[in-house]
Amino acid sequence: LLEKMADVSLKEAALILGVVAACYWNSLFCGFVFDDVSAILDNKDLHPSTPLKNLFQNDFWGTPMSEERSHKSYRPLTVLTFRLNYLFSELNAVSYHFLNLVFHAVVCIVFLKVCKLFLDSRSSVVASLLFAVHPIHTEAVTGVVGRAELLSSIFFLAAFLSYTKSKGPDNTIVWTPIAVTVFLVAVATLCKEQGITVVGICCVYEVFIAQGYTLPVLLDTAVQILRGKGSIPFAMLQTLLKLIVLMFSTLLLVVVRVQVIQSQLPVFTRFDNPAAVSPSPARQLTFNYLLPVNAWLLLNPSELCCDWTMGTIPLVESLLDVRNVATLTFFCFLGSLIVFSLRYPGDSSKTVLMALCLIVLPFIPASNLFFPVGFVVAERVLYVPSMGFCILVAHGWKKLSNKSVLRKISWVCLAVVLFTHALKTLHRNWDWESEYTLFMSALKVNKNNAKLWNNVGHALENEKNFERALQFFIQATQVQPDDIGAHMNVGRTYKNLNKTKEAEESYMIAKSLMPQIIPGKKYAARVAPNHLNVYINLANLIRANESRLEEADQLYRQAISMRPDFKQAYISRGELLLKMNKPLKAKEAYLRALELDRSNADLWYNLAIVFIELKDPTEALKNFNRALELNPMHKLALFNSALLMQESGDARLRPEAKQRLLNYVKEEPQDANGYFNLGMLAMDDKKDTEAEAWMKKAIRLQPNFRSALFNLALLYSQTAKELMALPILEDLLKYYPDHTKGLILKGDILMNQKKDISGAKMCFEKILELDPNNVQGKHNLCVVYFEERDLMKAEKCLVETLALAPHEEYIQRHLNIVRSKIASLSAAEQSSLPADGIAAVEEKKKSFENLKEVKNEKKATQTTVNKGQLKNKKRTERNNMDKETPKKSAKEIKDIEKKRVAALKRLEEIERILNGE
Repeated sequence: LLEKMADVSLKEAALILGVVAACYWNSLFCGFVFDDVSAILDNKDLHPSTPLKNLFQNDFWGTPMSEERSHKSYRPLTVLTFRLNYLFSELNAVSYHFLNLVFHAVVCIVFLKVCKLFLDSRSSVVASLLFAVHPIHTEAVTGVVGRAELLSSIFFLAAFLSYTKSKGPDNTIVWTPIAVTVFLVAVATLCKEQGITVVGICCVYEVFIAQGYTLPVLLDTAVQILRGKGSIPFAMLQTLLKLIVLMFSTLLLVVVRVQVIQSQLPVFTRFDNPAAVSPSPARQLTFNYLLPVNAWLLLNPSELCCDWTMGTIPLVESLLDVRNVATLTFFCFLGSLIVFSLRYPGDSSKTVLMALCLIVLPFIPASNLFFPVGFVVAERVLYVPSMGFCILVAHGWKKLSNKSVLRKISWVCLAVVLFTHALKTLHRNWDWESEYTLFMSALKVNKNNAKLWNNVGHALENEKNFERALQFFIQATQVQPDDIGAHMNVGRTYKNLNKTKEAEESYMIAKSLMPQIIPGKKYAARVAPNHLNVYINLANLIRANESRLEEADQLYRQAISMRPDFKQAYISRGELLLKMNKPLKAKEAYLRALELDRSNADLWYNLAIVFIELKDPTEALKNFNRALELNPMHKLALFNSALLMQESGDARLRPEAKQRLLNYVKEEPQDANGYFNLGMLAMDDKKDTEAEAWMKKAIRLQPNFRSALFNLALLYSQTAKELMALPILEDLLKYYPDHTKGLILKGDILMNQKKDISGAKMCFEKILELDPNNVQGKHNLCVVYFEERDLMKAEKCLVETLALAPHEEYIQRHLNIVRSKIASLSAAEQSSLPADGIAAVEEKKKSFENLKEVKNEKKATQTTVNKGQLKNKKRTERNNMDKETPKKSAKEIKDIEKKRVAALKRLEEIERILNGE
C-alpha cells in the first residue's frame, strides 16, 4: 500500500518543476554574495590544481580542520559539487545557481513522495507546493552555500524512504534497506551535519508508525515487564534489534565525525552569538525565545534577513520580559501536539507525529540548546524543518476542506497563500543579486546589527566608494561601540582616503578593545585571528614613517606573543625586516611562518625575495620553483623567476623563462611588463622580428613604457632600420625629455643617417643641459662642431672633454687630429673633410660601445602588497633607469669584438686621411 501511495505521477512532477522554475528563474541572475565569497571565490579546494584529498581534510570554507580558526563544518561532498561547477564554468555564477535550482526541484519531488506516506495525494501535492514556494528557502536556494542544505535534504529524505521498506511480510526484518539507509545517512552527513538526524526520524517511524504503538501502550508494556507479569513480545524484540543496529551505526558516524573535528568545538566570538557567552538565566531564556522566533518566520516570512547575529535579537535577561509569553505559548502549543500524536492512535496523530519529528529533530543541531553555534537565527537551517511545517499545514487544510461549509474558503486561502509566498520568493531572490542589495534589504528589517552596517560598507568599499563606505562603518561603531572589526574598518577606509591621522586613531581604539596582556601571567584569552589584524593594520600604517619602523616591529611581535601560530604576523614582519635592511631576520620570520604552513605558495615566494636581497639567486630560484609547484600559475613567481633566469645569462634557462613569461601574460594579458620582458628574451636570442612584435604589444598597452620605447628604437638601430627608430625615439622623448641615452641614439641617427647636423647638435646640447659632465654627449657635440667646420670650437670642446676623461685615449687622438687640421689650414687652404669623418666613425664606435649596455635597459618588475604581506620586493627601479649589461655568451662577446675591430679599422683609415697621408 505504501509503495502505491508513494508513487509520483508525471503530471505532479511537471507541476512541481514548473512552480520551482517560476519562483527561482531570477536567481540565475544573482552573483556570489555573503558566505559565497568565502566558500566559492576564496576557496582553493575548488581549483583543479588542488588535490582531491584536501576536500576531506579541510572544512567547508577550505580551512584545514586542524586549525583553530576552522568552523569545523565538514561537508566534503558539497564542496565536491562546487568543484564540478568550477571545472565546467569556473566562477560563472549562473551554473552554480542553476544547479541549486535543480537540487531544490529534486528535493520537492522526493518530499512529495514522502508526503504520500502520511497524506492523501491531493494534500501531498499541497504540502509539496507550499514547500516549493516558501520564501524562507531563498537563502538555501538562491545563496550558493545553501547547497549544503539541498544536498543533505535529498539524501536525508532518500534515507528515510529506504528505511520505510525495511519491514517485510509478517513483520520480518529486511536488512538491505537498513544498510542502504545507513549509507545514505553517512552521505547526507557529508553534505551537512544535520543529515544524521534522520536516524531519529526513522526510530520514531519504526515505533509509532510501522509497529503502530502509542505511548500508553509502550508504558503499559514496560510496567508489565518490570512487574514480572509478562515478557517482551517478539515483534517488540525485532523492533529493538532494528533500532539497536540503526543507533550503533549512527554512533559510529558520530565517533568518526568527532575524530574529524579532532574533538574540538569551533570557536565563535560573542558577536556571532551573544547569548552563548551570557550568564544564566539570560542564556537559557534567550535560546528558548529563539524557538518561537523561528516558528514565526515559518508562519509569517514577510521580513527576512540574511544575518541575525550581534544585536539583531536583544537578550532576554529577565523572567519579567514580555517575550517570555511567546516562549510559553510556543511550548504549550508544541506540547499539546506531541501529546495528541503520541497518545492517540489513528492516521491523523501519525501524520502530526511525523510532521513534528521533521520540525524538531533536524532543528536540534542549530537550536543552541545542546551546544553553541555561530549564529542566532539562520533561515537556511529551517529548510528541513519547514517540511514538517508544510505537512502540518496541508493536514490542517485537508481537515478544513473536507467540511462543506469551509471548503470554498479553504481553497481561496490556499490559493492566496501559495500566490503571495511565490511572489515574495520571486521578489526576495532579487535581494541576493549583489552584496549591496542583500545587506541593504537586511538593514530595512534590522538596524541593530553592526555586522550588516559593516557589510554594506564592504560592498561600497569594493566599488571604491570609500566616502559612503565610511558612513556605514562609522554607523556600525555607533550601533556596537565594542565591535573591534568595525573600528578596524573605519581605520582602513580612512587610510584609503589618505587620512593617516584619523586611520591611526581608529586603529588605536580597536587595539584598546583587545584583551590586554597581564605581565607575568600566561595569555589565555581566545582571540579571533581577524581581530589580531588590528596590530598588522596599525603596523602597516605607521611603518610608512621611516622613524617608526621599530614601533611597527613591536606591534608585529605583540601579535605573535598573543598567538604564536599567527602566520600573517610573521609574513608582515618579514616584509618590515626587509625594509629595515635585516634580511637574515626576515628569513627567520618566513621560515617560522613556513613551519605553520608549508603549502602556502606566497610564503615560498617571499622567501625567494629574501634570498635575492641576500645576493643568493640560486636559492631564490629554488624557492620560486617551490612556490610554482604549489601554485603553477602564481603570477609574481612566474614573472620574477623568469627575470632571474634571464639575468643569469645562462642560455639554457631561456626557454623555461620564456614559457613562464608566456604563462604570466596569459594570466595578466593587460600587463605590458610581461610582453616587454618577452621582447628582451627574444633580443637575447637574436630573434629580432619576434622581439619587435613583443615590444610593440607592450607599447600598445602602455604607450609611455620607457624601457620598451627605448629598446625598440635600439633594436631598429642595430638591425639597419635607423629611420624606423626615429619616430619611436620621438615618442620616448615626448614622455621622457631627459632620457640621456635616447638623446644620444637620436643624435647619432640624425647625424649619420639623416645628415641633420643641427638636429643632432640640439640633442647633444640637451644632454649637456641635463648633465654638463656627460663625456659621451660632450664628445659627440665636439664632433658636430668639427662637421660644422668650426675647428677652434671643436678644439676647445675636446680640451674640455679630455679634462673630464683624461684617460680616454680616443679623445686625445681626436684633439691631435683637430689641432693638426688647424695647423695645416693656417698654412694653406685645404678642402673640407668628408661628411662621414669623425661623426661617421667615432660616433658609431661610441654608439655600439656605450649604447650596448642600454640594450637591457632596466627590466620592469612589479610591487604588489596583498593583505599586508610582501608579494614582491622591489628589486629594481621600474622603467626609469638604465641597466648594466648582463653576462654575455661567448658568441655574443665575439660579435661585439668583431664590431669593435671593424670600427677601429675605419677610425685608423679616417685618421690617415685627416693627417694627409
